[in-house]
Amino acid sequence: MFNWVKTTILMAGIVALFGAVGMLLGGKSGMLIALGIGAAMNLFAYWNSDKMVLKMYRAQEVDANSGGRYYAMVKELAQNAGLPMPRVYVIDEAQPNAFATGRNPEHAAVAATSGIMQLLSDRELRGVMAHELAHVKHRDTLISTMSATVAGAISMLANFGMMFGGRGDNRPNPVLAMAVMIIAPIAAMLIQMAISRAREFGADARGAEISRDPEALASALKKIEAYAKGLPMPTAEAHPETAQMMIINPLSGNGIKSLFSTHPSTDERVAKLVAIARGA
Repeated sequence: MFNWVKTTILMAGIVALFGAVGMLLGGKSGMLIALGIGAAMNLFAYWNSDKMVLKMYRAQEVDANSGGRYYAMVKELAQNAGLPMPRVYVIDEAQPNAFATGRNPEHAAVAATSGIMQLLSDRELRGVMAHELAHVKHRDTLISTMSATVAGAISMLANFGMMFGGRGDNRPNPVLAMAVMIIAPIAAMLIQMAISRAREFGADARGAEISRDPEALASALKKIEAYAKGLPMPTAEAHPETAQMMIINPLSGNGIKSLFSTHPSTDERVAKLVAIARGA
């Protein structure tokens, strides 16, 4: 129920933000147009944001034959969690990472990079996929995926407005245009911050229950972070608003992209998982 409240507040905030940008760039008529775009974007994102993100990362769906141990692992963990079988995807990326998406457990998908499957042992990969299924169980995936797609749309709206908004005297002045260029990524960042750090801690804890092996996830997190720092993920760098969906922050951390980091420290996550393993 709480996640539905968060989703509703987020969607209302997005529409209001679209309207504010539209007012800045095009006055009352610009505000009305932007409000319409914001409302339409919310509806579109609700039904299609998962497909958009999977397409963005060129994820390929696998089945029992093509997915091998990875698919079988997800199937077993979904049964442990009492979840419907999600769609299973592989992303051809060297960086080790994974995410879950979908508007609800009945329309969920999990995706893992080829890099993570090469890096981790079966036990560690099992811990990672249990974490992703915990996001599905907690219904985190709707707000996570919607925020990623709409954050990108906010920047698109600002850029479009600066290029084409108004004519003659109605065209925004250069100072206002520069302000919008600054506001758009900050607004996107604030949307990311609407996703609580507690979401990752909660998924770690529930994932440990699903896999019944908290130390496996702790080991996986340490490995993923160590390797991810030296292996850039071009799609994530181009679309930093999607970074919060990943199990570990995929961004290099340079410049404005570091603002999109919503992950708690790996050391803190590992410490909590070790405590769970020890029954603390």
